[in-house]
Amino acid sequence: MAFTAKDVQALREKTGVGMMDCKKALVESDGDMDKAIDFLREKGLAAATKKASRIAAEGVVLTYTDESKNVSVMVEVNAETDFVAKNAEFQEFVLDVAKTVVESNPVDVDSLLEKNLFGTDRKVVENLQDKVLSIGENIKIRRFERIEGAVATYIHGGGTVGVMVHFDTDEKTASAEEFIAMGKDVAMQVAAMNPQFLDSSSVPQETVEHEKGILLAQINEDEKMKNKPEKVIEGIITGKISKYFKEVCLMEQEFVKSTDHSSVAKYVKDTATQLGGEIKVLGFTRFAKGEGLEKREDNFADEVASMMN
Repeated sequence: MAFTAKDVQALREKTGVGMMDCKKALVESDGDMDKAIDFLREKGLAAATKKASRIAAEGVVLTYTDESKNVSVMVEVNAETDFVAKNAEFQEFVLDVAKTVVESNPVDVDSLLEKNLFGTDRKVVENLQDKVLSIGENIKIRRFERIEGAVATYIHGGGTVGVMVHFDTDEKTASAEEFIAMGKDVAMQVAAMNPQFLDSSSVPQETVEHEKGILLAQINEDEKMKNKPEKVIEGIITGKISKYFKEVCLMEQEFVKSTDHSSVAKYVKDTATQLGGEIKVLGFTRFAKGEGLEKREDNFADEVASMMN
């Protein structure tokens, strides 16, 4: 019985097993889906299938920099419980995943799963399945970011929030202690203040117009404000939009660690002046563990009772 690429994909979705193993199973079973599933189960590859449907919103965010390659990576790998996130075996696996991203430069998570895990001759997905079986929880590689060049990283709360900030500067400036300290401070600013954009020029015009519409509606709801001259209202809206930029744009935000600098942009500029070089912030990435994922809700009493039984 012949089979297609769609059959391979369907088998992967049903079992959580890697593409090549699914293809092999369909070859061995002559394209019969049920027999292919049995084949994978017999090999122990699909034993983690039941766990794959369970919610994994805990885990860890980790950053790793390979200075020899001038590449930095941030990954989020999820598990079902915070307890497993602190497991040494789990953390070692996450670090190896980050090193794999550095070495193989995959385009997305699916591509990453098919690469050989760093230091092994087996695919990431195969090692992932091993961890699910040995640790006993559903584990998922959710996302990653890979940046080449000058990067500052920061991890908060043991991996609850991770940040990478990308800079454009020369090697001499990037190696200076003052630059390293500044980079970490900016990364901590991103972790704490969660800016949505780099600067005001990077805010989409539709977002600006949307905010203006909300402000105008608020003014029209205010009996004391709605009858003011149009130019006055425009001035009010312009002022509030400027305040909005200071809230959501990293470079316009007030630098929270010290009052010596009026904004993050001023802090970066002051550091560049101090070092006699040029520093430009190109962008940033912020991962918060489990953000946007459905959270698992457990009844602790029921869990303890089930363990006793």
